[in-house]
Amino acid sequence: MNVEQYSYARKAIQSGILHIGVGNFHRAHQAFYTDQLLAAQDQSKWGICGVCLLPSDEKIFKNLKSQNLDYTLTVCGRAGQDKIYRIGAIQELLWAVENPEAVLDKIADSAIKIISLTITEGGYNLDKTTNKFILEDEKVQHDLKHPALPGTVFGFIAQGLRQRRDNGNGPITILSCDNLQHNGNTAKTAFSTFIAAQDKELANWVETNVSFPNSMVDRITPATTADDLQRLNKESGIADLAPVYCEDFAQWVIEDNFIAGRPAWERVGVEFTDDVTDFENMKLSLLNAAHVMLSYPSFLKGYRKVDDAMQDEDVVKYLRDFMDMDITPHVPAPEGQDLERYKHTLLERFANRSVSDQISRLCFDGVSKFPVYLMPNLIKMIQADQDPIRVSFMFAAYRHYLKYQIDDKGVTYQIAEPWLTAEDQQLIDSDDPIDFLGLSPFKSTQLKAAARFVELYTQFAASIKSKGVKAVLQSVVA
Repeated sequence: MNVEQYSYARKAIQSGILHIGVGNFHRAHQAFYTDQLLAAQDQSKWGICGVCLLPSDEKIFKNLKSQNLDYTLTVCGRAGQDKIYRIGAIQELLWAVENPEAVLDKIADSAIKIISLTITEGGYNLDKTTNKFILEDEKVQHDLKHPALPGTVFGFIAQGLRQRRDNGNGPITILSCDNLQHNGNTAKTAFSTFIAAQDKELANWVETNVSFPNSMVDRITPATTADDLQRLNKESGIADLAPVYCEDFAQWVIEDNFIAGRPAWERVGVEFTDDVTDFENMKLSLLNAAHVMLSYPSFLKGYRKVDDAMQDEDVVKYLRDFMDMDITPHVPAPEGQDLERYKHTLLERFANRSVSDQISRLCFDGVSKFPVYLMPNLIKMIQADQDPIRVSFMFAAYRHYLKYQIDDKGVTYQIAEPWLTAEDQQLIDSDDPIDFLGLSPFKSTQLKAAARFVELYTQFAASIKSKGVKAVLQSVVA
């Protein structure tokens, strides 16, 4: 298959963006858009300097460095037609474990105008109940006391901004690209709180010299398995150690609030707006919430790939009913957006055989996903006295997934919940399903006081244990 090569000369590109978190999503989304834009000669100052902060980033760092930071991106069409790109937008790559000073110097560099982030929903270190930054965190406390020896993203950015201010290198934008409602506000809360606790003078400088635009990002991008690596390289004919694949749908909506300038991303399909609220609400309440609704019941039924689960009529009806009955009453369509078409396209995207996303990826870190994707609309449903049958079923499935760790087919599995607390684990271990409703990600409302929800949830918890998810889901969609 032909590989579309980038048309610009790498030597002519200067890094204007520092991106923290060079994972698959960044490389399929922001780096892809930027790669397309760099073909324009007047945009040559907007290359990306990638930053890896964690010891676990060693593999991706070394793999990309070994191939001059190029990688292939396979865009998988819903009609079965794939397109392969060679991406060169990442001009530099730093690993903080190897050279922390280089990361700090780059943040302070006057050529860098944007610090962008994909550090996951849980990476902002906010309390799930109060939404306040957790200053007591052990790693945060270390960085507060040792500004010149940072280990967290907060410590690195604070020290880098301090050097930037001291060098007179001007303002900068911090752009979150994570799946959070009002992610710019979240980033501002996290970094401003940390900096104020460490250095009041720097906090005053940040107040007038750093902007935090909100953004909405969307592109389904699975993890790349060893089998995927072989398949993708066979298709491209390139021995790529870090290939990425994604769906053919992409959307990026950003508040136009860049204090130090920005790339002309609108030329390559990015939408700029004064307020991303309606776009965020539509995407988080439909796509991300539907992913959570799909994940645990489908996994417990024995499915491991999203597209396989989407061949199951009960799963499809359950998701469509959730979108239509539970979410649509609370989601105003953004101007120019057809909500019915958006929902139809979502189901097409989930069923895309070429993408074949892993359900285990969707199950990962539910503790961070529930407060963002499900709880806000569940609270609205409870207030409106809506029938909670589908959501209460899913909560029961989530409990079963965490507690018993065996699916309908008798297959055992390991869970991946990095933010579960010891108290959470006690509630999961309890034989009383009501205790589970006190889990930390659910604390934005008193679920135990929602009588109809509790009644259905407890019935479903017992039924899933005795009959399995398949039989219970059939009763839910009947």
